[in-house]
Amino acid sequence: MVPVAIEGCTQGTEGGGARGGSISLALLIDFIVQRTYDELTVLAELLPRKTDMERKIEIYKFSARTRQLFVRLLALVKWASSATKVDRSAHIMAFLDKQALLFVETADVLARVARETLVHARLPTFHMAAAVEVLTLGTYSRMPAVIRERLVPPPSLMPAERRSTLRALSHIVRQRLTTASLPSDVRNLKVENGRATFSVGQEFSVSLTVMGDGPSVPWRLLDIAILIQDNETGEGKPLVHSSQLAWLRGVAQARLAAAGLSGALAALRYFCRSLSLELLYTQTLRLCRDRLARHLQVDRYTPGQKLQVSYWRELGCELGYRLIVGAEGESLCVWHVPALQGGERVAAALTPHAPSMERLLAHTVHVRSRQRLNDLKVLLNDLGVECVVGGWPCVLACSVLYPCLRAEQLLVSVGAHGGRLRARVPAYPNTPKMPELASALASTNLPQIKAMLTQLRFWLVARRCEKTLQHLPASVCEHLPFLHGPDHPLSKLSQDRLYVTLHRHTDHILIVEMKEVAAGSTATTSNTNNSGSACCVALSFHLAGARRCTPEECEDESNTSNASSTSTGGARAFLKLHSLVELDTFTLTHGPFTPLDTLGMQPGKRKLAASNQRAVRVRQPAYFLPELAHVVAAADERVPFVHLAQELAARGVTHGGVQPEWSGSALAMRIVALPKPEGASVAAANAIRARLLAATIRLTTKNQARVWTAEIVFHGSPVRTPNPKEQGERRCVYLQYELGTDAGRTADAFLADWAAIVHLHTLLHNFTLRPVQEREMLWQGVCIRSYTYRSLVLGFGPGQRATAVLQWNASTQRYTVATPAHQPSANAHHATLHHLDQYINWHKDLMSLGVVLRETYAPLLALSRLPTLPQLGLHHVRTQMPTPTFTLLAHSWRKIRIIYAGAYSLEIGIRGGGVVTIRDGSYSKFDRSSVVDEFAPAQGLKAFLSRYVEDSISAKLLAEDDNPPSPMSPMPPGGLRFPAPNTPPQPHTPHSAPVTPHPTSPAQHQLGSNFNLTSPPGGAGSAPGAGTGGGVCASPASPLAPSPHAPPAASPHPPPTSPFTAWPASPSLPRPSPGHHPSPRHHLDHKGPQPSSTTGSRVLVGGRAWAGATATPLSVSKLEALCTPCEPPPGAPPGPSLAPLQRFLACVYMKRTLQRFVQQEDYLTMVSVEATSLTFRCDGAGLAARVALHPQHMQSLHLQLTPLPDNKEWSADDLQVMEKFFEQRVAIAPYRATALHGWGRVWGAPNAALPSLVALMRADLVPIVSALWQFQWALRIPPAAPQIVPAGQPAVLLAKHKILFFICLTRGDTQLVLPLVYDMQLNVTQLADKRDSQPHQIAVNLHLKRFAEFSQSHSECTLWPAVRDLITNFALPQEAPQAPAPPPPP
Repeated sequence: MVPVAIEGCTQGTEGGGARGGSISLALLIDFIVQRTYDELTVLAELLPRKTDMERKIEIYKFSARTRQLFVRLLALVKWASSATKVDRSAHIMAFLDKQALLFVETADVLARVARETLVHARLPTFHMAAAVEVLTLGTYSRMPAVIRERLVPPPSLMPAERRSTLRALSHIVRQRLTTASLPSDVRNLKVENGRATFSVGQEFSVSLTVMGDGPSVPWRLLDIAILIQDNETGEGKPLVHSSQLAWLRGVAQARLAAAGLSGALAALRYFCRSLSLELLYTQTLRLCRDRLARHLQVDRYTPGQKLQVSYWRELGCELGYRLIVGAEGESLCVWHVPALQGGERVAAALTPHAPSMERLLAHTVHVRSRQRLNDLKVLLNDLGVECVVGGWPCVLACSVLYPCLRAEQLLVSVGAHGGRLRARVPAYPNTPKMPELASALASTNLPQIKAMLTQLRFWLVARRCEKTLQHLPASVCEHLPFLHGPDHPLSKLSQDRLYVTLHRHTDHILIVEMKEVAAGSTATTSNTNNSGSACCVALSFHLAGARRCTPEECEDESNTSNASSTSTGGARAFLKLHSLVELDTFTLTHGPFTPLDTLGMQPGKRKLAASNQRAVRVRQPAYFLPELAHVVAAADERVPFVHLAQELAARGVTHGGVQPEWSGSALAMRIVALPKPEGASVAAANAIRARLLAATIRLTTKNQARVWTAEIVFHGSPVRTPNPKEQGERRCVYLQYELGTDAGRTADAFLADWAAIVHLHTLLHNFTLRPVQEREMLWQGVCIRSYTYRSLVLGFGPGQRATAVLQWNASTQRYTVATPAHQPSANAHHATLHHLDQYINWHKDLMSLGVVLRETYAPLLALSRLPTLPQLGLHHVRTQMPTPTFTLLAHSWRKIRIIYAGAYSLEIGIRGGGVVTIRDGSYSKFDRSSVVDEFAPAQGLKAFLSRYVEDSISAKLLAEDDNPPSPMSPMPPGGLRFPAPNTPPQPHTPHSAPVTPHPTSPAQHQLGSNFNLTSPPGGAGSAPGAGTGGGVCASPASPLAPSPHAPPAASPHPPPTSPFTAWPASPSLPRPSPGHHPSPRHHLDHKGPQPSSTTGSRVLVGGRAWAGATATPLSVSKLEALCTPCEPPPGAPPGPSLAPLQRFLACVYMKRTLQRFVQQEDYLTMVSVEATSLTFRCDGAGLAARVALHPQHMQSLHLQLTPLPDNKEWSADDLQVMEKFFEQRVAIAPYRATALHGWGRVWGAPNAALPSLVALMRADLVPIVSALWQFQWALRIPPAAPQIVPAGQPAVLLAKHKILFFICLTRGDTQLVLPLVYDMQLNVTQLADKRDSQPHQIAVNLHLKRFAEFSQSHSECTLWPAVRDLITNFALPQEAPQAPAPPPPP
């Protein structure tokens, strides 16, 4: 619809006419919305009849028009936010326009008066006489007299006259009041300023005066004030309206005139009394309407006379409880139905000036409640309950127990609204059966009251029991699911009982039986001084043993259906009692150190004189039951002892029972006699019993948990130790066990510890029986550092700082040896611990064990310095798999096998006297001419070890040839043959133990022994001195010397089932098999038979065994020198500190790898193979190479090159560069076989490229002076190299006519690893990896392309010139990021 113009609002013209009116913004928005809605309605009606294009045009026009309209509206709304300034300016302009209009109108009117009115104006004639009188005298005397008479007031009195008049009037009022008869309740009479003001009965006050001094002049009522107020519901408003007060003033004035002062006061009294009754009635109605509709009712109301109210209507009394308020005489009085004693106190609550029905009812209820409670007090006193009535509201406090805390008293009160009795115990808001007790008290049912009071006493005692045990490890419950028959002793106990479950002993329950003590008897509770009181409860205690069971498990009972009433029907787990013992409370609470009465102590005093000592009862809180606390604590302490005592007695341990400790600090059980452990020596058992002084078992606390502590006291020690704590004559051993429910397990553990003490003492006892001279001689350097009866610590080594701990393991019934970490070496005997355990358990000789520890410590300490960490790339095939450097395997306590890189095996034999033997472990112990499959012989081992053999060793052992005889050497017909080994070979797995040599062939493992080829087969084994050729013999008493009487199990080698041959490393690691057994053949991949190969099938030696198979004796100091890392010896290339043994084995391993590589490659030909050297030739290069160990120290590999006779191209400088490169870049630590492979592949390069490769070696060894980059030739693929070949593989690859090699360029912190490819056909050197190239690789590739463009010499190999150009001229682009990488190993 089109908006209609607002009436009275004139709009301005569109062309900018005069300023128009204003319009509300809300109205404007309303108009715009209506207009938009109207246009939408019109479009909805017209568009369906138009074409599609017309509809689109109309919709677009409507959208544009509406958008423009709302944009204007938005601008207007934004402008309206600052419209207040415009409005203020508009108001100012309007005000100025109005002022201007007024000025204009005033000027117009003045002009009109001057021009029209004043032209004809004339003044009248002046009254000269009046003017003269007024001007001269200031008055006008000719005014009319009526004005003075009616209008002019008379002159007022002076202040002095006014005071004298009021004083005289007050005197007249006092005289009139003296002669008048006033009511007796007139209060606050005051005469002042001629009026008398007084109040009557706190109901109203009046002000009177007289209008004359005559005796008959009536009183004049000046004012009336009603003093009655409604403080509760009046809301501070006056009860009498002003109009009513004016009417009342008229009535009182009329009564004053008619009946005098007494009549007026009587009328006012009647009015105030009616007003009070009306006020009480109104308050009663409001109380009934708001709060007390069910309990309060207005029975009758007569205005001005009587108000009758009924209360406590729910009680149903015949007469009912009524309150009557009525007029009696001149005041209101209160009557009660039924009659109420002390009703005068209720009437005093009815104050005249502020009557309150609520206060009146409250006083009435209080007095009537006190009357009812006093009646109950008499009733309960007859039942023996001490009661006190008091408080507001009135409460009857009953002490059902004695002594009784105020919070435990039974409080009985009367409900103020309904009048019903209420009972409660303040300390326990949820006390049961309180409504039933209140009903019984209301009905005065004595039997029911007595029964319920008894139940309340039992319930309060149960709560006291809970509070008493709240800090003890016990819980109180009233019901437990027991299963027992009808004749069970539990059924004969009182039904009022409690069950105390012990937290630490769940299989025992303390039953507390409660009985009410009759008057005149003595109660055996904590309140023993309350004898003769009817409010006492006697407690008796029973200790029951129970176990958990199900009804099916209790079918042996006569009638399982007669379960205890305490068991719940839904419970599935029940308790079956197997014992029930009544406890004597007096005995438990008056035993040793448990008195309830303390002598000589009084509250508040610390000490008393001896003459004034007397028994004083320690005061306890009323809720604390000391007997219960004593019984629970005693049960908690003694039950474990009782169980343990029974278990110990069943195992043959004699004890003295449970006894309190000194001063009653704890309980203890004295052990009188301990049995002899099974398998223990009688003499040793008797010896330790003779030293046993006392054995006591106690319960102690450890880490907030209770544990058994057994204290065993011995007299001194059988040996003297350097430990200062073990020097006393009294030695205590403390054993601790967990406190569990199974006492049998604790007894077994105690006896097991006792057996450990006895067995350990057996070793020491047998040791002390040895002669002193023998002990001092054999135990030089060994001592007993500590003996605690549970462990024996032996000290050995330098300064006896190395220790070994001996203990007896009760679970395995064996001795155990432990070597804790200590200085100077951490756990040197760790590898031989199991063998030491086997040794001490078989021999059970402490002296021989000490000798073994002393003799094996130094060799094991030296061996422990060999590195055992796994290394990557150590193996020549599995380069990515870590391989342990050294692996130590103990075959016995004196036979240690060392395995290097899973390839070589050395067997270390500890002979004693500072001497060890070393042999090549790759040879069988039975036939030294055969090699086991797992290991290869370490060629040159004998020669290497000979450099460490001292001069005192026999020269015969050093004369063995290190070269094994050729397997192709002819054997003379009918020549000598080795006999078959006496011990047949045994089948085993690769992880089985080594085969123990036959005991009749000791020569096979003796030092320096050789087979006598001219002797019969059994001669070597039967000769008595064959095993002692050049060796060092141990003492006859030493365990290192073979005993002729020792059984085969005492052999230095473990039995075949020894667990110490199991591999400790991960199965994924390459490791050699520890098994040593004859093998039918030993495989080695090679290209057919070689002239001097040491490999092949089983070697049959014609004349003698290979020297490496025989043991070489060394002193321990030399072994330590072999195994201790040190700097490289003179003549060896510089490198890290390594052990000489590691350098030697690494060089032998590299030599063996090179031998295998030569046999595999076609361009290399093997010439000869010796123990310490390898000779091959390369026909393509025209060189013969000899790789040999250093002849002096044999700890480094050296290369010697010799040109072939038909080749004269190599200069001496080139040969020296290749030899030096091999020594300083190839055969150095960490001795990687892949680096050797990379160097070996250089020999396969074409002849044209060999000089360039030699130039690379020279540049690596001697840097170019003008080079921008430091050059290094990588023989192994470094980790930072591009992923062309896996890391760790040889870095030189030959493929048809191409050579792939890696170089490393370093400058400052920047390092580049570049894979280069040399194409022999195109004679071009370029970058290998072109995929995902980094900026520096792109720059290198461009640099090599530019070099190839400008160097088109086809006659010269471009490999070295291209690399040299990179070293001297290559520069990184400025924007290329640095690619730091760790330097690759050579």
